[in-house]
Amino acid sequence: MRYSGLRVISEGLRGQKSWTRAWRDPAPKAQYDMIIIGGGGHGLATAYYLAKNHGITNIAVLEKGYLGGGNIGRNTTIVRANYLLEGNSQFYSHSLKLWEGLEQDLNYNVMHSQRGIINLFHSDGQRDAFARRGNAMINQGDDAILLDRDELRRMIPYLDYDQTRFPIFGGLYHKRGGTARHDAVAWGYARAADQRGVDLIQNCEVTGIDVHQGRVTGVQTTRGAISARKIGVVVAGRSSQVAAMAGLRLPIESHVLQAFVTEGLKPAIDHVITYGMGHFYISQSDKGGLVFGGDLDFYASYASRGNLPTAEHVVETGMTLMPMIGQAKMLRSWGGIMDMSSDGSPIIDKSPIEGLYLNCGWCYGGFKAVPGSGYAFAHLMATDQPHQSAERYRLDRFETGRGLMDEEGRGSQHNLH
Repeated sequence: MRYSGLRVISEGLRGQKSWTRAWRDPAPKAQYDMIIIGGGGHGLATAYYLAKNHGITNIAVLEKGYLGGGNIGRNTTIVRANYLLEGNSQFYSHSLKLWEGLEQDLNYNVMHSQRGIINLFHSDGQRDAFARRGNAMINQGDDAILLDRDELRRMIPYLDYDQTRFPIFGGLYHKRGGTARHDAVAWGYARAADQRGVDLIQNCEVTGIDVHQGRVTGVQTTRGAISARKIGVVVAGRSSQVAAMAGLRLPIESHVLQAFVTEGLKPAIDHVITYGMGHFYISQSDKGGLVFGGDLDFYASYASRGNLPTAEHVVETGMTLMPMIGQAKMLRSWGGIMDMSSDGSPIIDKSPIEGLYLNCGWCYGGFKAVPGSGYAFAHLMATDQPHQSAERYRLDRFETGRGLMDEEGRGSQHNLH
């Protein structure tokens, strides 16, 4: 069933009685060509592009809970391509191009809004660094505008420009950046993959990976054994745990990244805004709530909620930047389990075990990477060759030291604020 405005009108006239389920709920078969472990954004996108681009449809996506119930459903929804380092900049540029045609491709409204992202800077040194980043973005084929203080004040007058501790000097404006509705991205990919014959199997937790003579043969799950010749692991903060089932130890730590949302408000914030001297970024959702977040909690954890000191820091930083948000009531907060790699950049590569593929280490960049990650991982699983946008995301860079991409410049301990 294709969605369209005409279909909405006709269903309204018929009493909304002809809509069908967005996707099936099949029982797992005993054997598939490929298995994707993880029914989040990256896993569903991988299955979709395997079916669409490579004609492989005998695929099972195994999700231990419900589709889209992990990090794809608990993030701050930012889409951007403003990375500096070679390797990352090419990948996220490719991903942004996929975002721009995603709704037509999936025939689903993911509410992609290119409202623009403004990264604030607060010193001469930071201005120079952002000018360098902007030039790198333009050289990559993306957009960037360096705004001075007066231009910024005309665009977003509600910031506190009079603070003396961290005065606002200007901002780097990325027009094509923006937001999307996180749930809708998962639902759109799930529906599109299902329509191409992919089995989306919920409430099916993987409890073991079968390896025989150096290659994978299948998985053990809570719904029985399933065999396959190729298995892709796409489970975000659970990557280390799932890889350990095959005897692998990954250069991944799991950390909690908190996010917060206020009550619904009338339109107040037109862009995505990031604070250059504190851990704070904010946008306004389609439902009117202000969605904002900060940085990692101070210790590694598998909990889906964070601690109060980090929440306090985020709120304090937000009040410093834009005191007006103190009038809004904060409704809820949650935490996503980030798979933090040792250099802050992801891994899309084959594992040492034949037939086992890894997609992990997305750190803070997971949501904005969903289309590009699925596209590149599907290419790798189908052809055994890396896609050109993800050639630098090799696993062995942590062993050899060649090709490390420390985008943040923090080293391997990301929670040292």
